[in-house]
Amino acid sequence: MSGSLWIGGNEGRDTLPFIPRQRPARAAGGDPMSELALRFDDLIAAAVHPDEIAAVIESDGMTDAQISARYGHPDSFSLAEELYGRVERRYPTAPAPPPEPWHTHLGSCLLRGLVFALPGLAYVLGAPLLAGPRAAFGLPAGTVPLLAGTVTGWMWNQSLSHRAHSWLSLADRPAAVRALRLGAPLGAALSALSAIAVTGPGELSAAAFAAGQCCYLSAATALLVLGRERPLFWALLPLTLGALPGLPAAVGPLLLLVSLIAAVTLAVLTLRGEAAGPGPHGAVSPRLAASVPYGLFGLGTGVLVLYAALGDIFRHGSTGIVAGPSAVALTLSMGPAEWLLHRFRARSATGLRFTQTARGFRGSVVATVTLCLGAYLLVLAALAEAGTGLWPDAPVLGGLRLATLLLIGAVLWTGLLLQSFGAAPGAALVCCAAAVAQTLALVLGAPPTTGLVVSGTAAALLAALVCVLLGRATAHRS
Repeated sequence: MSGSLWIGGNEGRDTLPFIPRQRPARAAGGDPMSELALRFDDLIAAAVHPDEIAAVIESDGMTDAQISARYGHPDSFSLAEELYGRVERRYPTAPAPPPEPWHTHLGSCLLRGLVFALPGLAYVLGAPLLAGPRAAFGLPAGTVPLLAGTVTGWMWNQSLSHRAHSWLSLADRPAAVRALRLGAPLGAALSALSAIAVTGPGELSAAAFAAGQCCYLSAATALLVLGRERPLFWALLPLTLGALPGLPAAVGPLLLLVSLIAAVTLAVLTLRGEAAGPGPHGAVSPRLAASVPYGLFGLGTGVLVLYAALGDIFRHGSTGIVAGPSAVALTLSMGPAEWLLHRFRARSATGLRFTQTARGFRGSVVATVTLCLGAYLLVLAALAEAGTGLWPDAPVLGGLRLATLLLIGAVLWTGLLLQSFGAAPGAALVCCAAAVAQTLALVLGAPPTTGLVVSGTAAALLAALVCVLLGRATAHRS
């Protein structure tokens, strides 16, 4: 480019191309020009035209008189041209986009789904321990102690998990480890005692199975909170042998014991290898009461999952308790469910940046919830269909059974979504009410359609809570 650049007050000044001229004399005590070039080095190197440097010089408060006296140039433009010629161009690279705060890998979520589902094979391997005549209400042998231990363990460990994660959110990992060291053994003992307390005659082997399950739940909670999904998966891998045909009955309990010892040992070693201690001086301790709704949510959702399993048992006509394909599908689906929860957080954060009105943001949230929930229910239906095809003599995935399962899945996912935003009390209230209604329907011998109505009502209430609570922009500010 050649010619003159006309700027008011400086007409006729040669600009582009830059014409080298004789440098002014330097002061004997140093080189002021070199000092100035060093001072503005980054700005000069990134400039695409001397005028950018002149603007910086003027904004620094230098007058033409000062520039002439110190640097030997008549004005800021002349000084800028020499600085522009002295410093080599260095253009900074474009800044990387900020990382998505809710990004998570699908593979890690699928691994967690496997970790949630593999313990269901324990019921296959432990069938000899659960054999016997049916118990009260026509339930398979050993069901009552198993239910007592499992539900107590779910409730305790959900509260413990929230307590430990609260410490982790405060960047206090030692305090989280301390909570797990105290809470995991106590939870295992309490849930095992609750199982033993309701054990009937001839159910000692079932009580032993339930106690082992309680110990596993506590160990798994500690490992999952501390991000040890992969070691836990390897500890559960022996259970997959239960799917082999022709496995001797005596081998099943032995594999259960091996897997249990591996999981508990991993938890003990992990907790011992972590530093544990009080929180930093002056830190605010999370309130214990804040973890109670999460425990109640675990209680309610646990009963609903058990209801799905019991529905398969009654339709199957089994004499021993097994984890039905519906329960396995629900537990396996927790991996994709977790990933979709992260996708909702990411998409809602995007909507928060690009929508202009509160109504527009609310519509964006409703659309995102519909998309994520629909995707989860499709995954759940596919898992249930696959499980029904692979499960020996499984009940047909008919309209009523599929509709009830999908509604329970909707309750679980929307409840988890509310819980992830801190709205656990509302989710816990709805889930516990649904669990009580399902239990009463089972005890009173209500028709199967009652479960459909209860699950549908709970799903509708939770969906309404999601739209009301999460449709506000303030709910998404982290």
